[in-house]
Amino acid sequence: MKNPYVTCTVDSDVAVITMNKPPINGLGAELRSGIVEALDEAVANTAVKAIVLTGTARAFSGGADVTEFGTPKASREPNLRVVIAALDDSPKPIVAAIAGQCLGGGLELALGAHFRVALADAQLGLPEVKLGLLPGAGGTQRLPRLIGLEAALNIIVYGSPVAAAKFEGTPLIDEVVAAGGDLLAAATAFARKVVAESRPLKRARDLKVREPAADALLQFARNMVAAGAKNFPAPLACVEAIANSVGKPFDEGLRLEREGFMTLMNTPESRALRHVFAAERAAAKLPDVPADTPLRNIAKVGVIGAGTMGGGITMNFLNAGIPVVLLEAKQEALDKGLGTIRKNYENSMKKGKLTPAQVEQRMALVTPTLNYDAFRDADLVIEAVFESMDVKETVFRTLDEVCKPGAILASNTSYLNLDKIATFTQRPQDVIGLHFFSPANVMRLLEIVRGAKTAPDVLATSMALAKKIKKIAVVSGVCDGFIGNRMLARYGAAAGGLINAGALPQQIDGALQKYGMAMGPFRMGDLAGRDSGWATRKRKAAEAGVEMKPLVADRLCEAGRFGQKTGAGWYRYEAGKRDPIPDPVTETLITQYRSENGITARKVSDAEVVERCIYALVNEGARILEEGIAARASDLDIVYLNGYGYPLHRGGPMLYADIVGLPNVVRALRRFAAEPGADPSWQPAPLLVRLAEEGRSFN
Repeated sequence: MKNPYVTCTVDSDVAVITMNKPPINGLGAELRSGIVEALDEAVANTAVKAIVLTGTARAFSGGADVTEFGTPKASREPNLRVVIAALDDSPKPIVAAIAGQCLGGGLELALGAHFRVALADAQLGLPEVKLGLLPGAGGTQRLPRLIGLEAALNIIVYGSPVAAAKFEGTPLIDEVVAAGGDLLAAATAFARKVVAESRPLKRARDLKVREPAADALLQFARNMVAAGAKNFPAPLACVEAIANSVGKPFDEGLRLEREGFMTLMNTPESRALRHVFAAERAAAKLPDVPADTPLRNIAKVGVIGAGTMGGGITMNFLNAGIPVVLLEAKQEALDKGLGTIRKNYENSMKKGKLTPAQVEQRMALVTPTLNYDAFRDADLVIEAVFESMDVKETVFRTLDEVCKPGAILASNTSYLNLDKIATFTQRPQDVIGLHFFSPANVMRLLEIVRGAKTAPDVLATSMALAKKIKKIAVVSGVCDGFIGNRMLARYGAAAGGLINAGALPQQIDGALQKYGMAMGPFRMGDLAGRDSGWATRKRKAAEAGVEMKPLVADRLCEAGRFGQKTGAGWYRYEAGKRDPIPDPVTETLITQYRSENGITARKVSDAEVVERCIYALVNEGARILEEGIAARASDLDIVYLNGYGYPLHRGGPMLYADIVGLPNVVRALRRFAAEPGADPSWQPAPLLVRLAEEGRSFN
């Protein structure tokens, strides 16, 4: 046979079919056809008495090739169900030899074999639910027959992989081989044993689900899933598909499973999850930085500032086993920062996430200091100081003097011009932005800001380091606010415009939270602190040489209402609590502002709130793309999903615009722009207009 991804070799009386399509044997069209071709060849060979199907050490198969979803290749014959049926129908015993990943369609493929031999640490799972789908090639029907109803529910509904050793003694795994053992030799020996003992072929379809209390168990599962997956239809659909394995014939269960799969494939929720899956992987790819770019060694990190942000940044590296030198200006601040880090770890210990020994190991990796000289052997230094260009200048001029050649100098700035910061050093090629999101030890997003002179290896090293500390990194160019905060400014301005028009903070927050946002813009601003946004607005006005036009938000700040930290912002807060309480004082300030500016309040619908705020994000995102600040629209979605509480089931603002239809977005923006006194930023971005006119989308 001639297939680039499948080989078939014969060892005496056993044929070995090997899948080898890097990286994880994704079951694309070529691999599927190769398996069937090799199987036909082995069955036709009269010398062959048994067949072993195997993959690589990394993966038996990681499942379907998601790049084929929605393309003609996905439906090219033989489809996966046909391949599995061919295994099931083979007159000769087939043994699946499983190592590494055996997930999704890969596990369904293995379930179609008559026997299974696996390394103890092989990972078995059906994670389709994480893409908004259910297993579509027999997984919901075969797995319950092999491991029981409850275990199958846990694996399929939650989608987490399980080590093969956990299934020793069940019909799923016939023989477990110790991790690192010779899997192929064991599987071949097992296949010969099956032949020698004339064992009947063990087909999962012929088994019955053994569960005396099936109805009660299924109803319990329905109740649990309904309570925890309100925005996603897939988990409940998984339960119903599994239920068919109990009450319906195998073939009917297969048919209903496939119908359920196709229904879910067409839901916006599955489209969103599949988009996010692909977007996270795309974000890690830099078009102009080769994948084999040599990386700088990061063995020690310096962090400047032991406050909330600096402490959180420090914890990321401690968690990854990387030593950190933590600098503060005063001993009191340094002690407080170290105390907070320890307290955070001890809280994790109380929850059973860390052992006392692990807490001490991580704390031992911190070297506190009051002196910049401690950074002389650091490979990377990140500043998390006050957001002031004057303060940044002092820091970077000092770092330039004390840090060794080749050390990466990073700023955690969320707004300031990184290229200007780089001019404070004699090594602009080593300067990069690493914008963590608060709390930095929790939030997954890391905006990596690439300066005009940032060296390719500095960028590549930062991307690799982000992965090591378990962050999702997105690269941004230099502009005020980079990707996330630049878009946020327009989102906030749209919300502020709705306040002027007649809405109240609690209505706007409520409408956007109902849409799915983790927190509305006014609650989020109170949490972050209103003074930082106020300072940014004053800075930008000063840089532009114009007088700052006052907003209602400025009146709040002038009254000392900076949010939760002062007990009042847009809302009032009781001591020790974070619940936002609508405040008559805020309503009075809003009413006064409208009166002073000749604004007559009107009724604002929740639909208008969502439309204006989300379309403002989309419009600014289009400008960011057109300016080359971001490489792709999906990067903007990743930023908002992981840094700003955007709802996962909607896939990000740019995907949402695609689903709504770009012509509809453009039409709405033009309507807003035509209103008397409208901000010029409501004019649709040229890229957005062009894509809409060409019938294209962002993704």
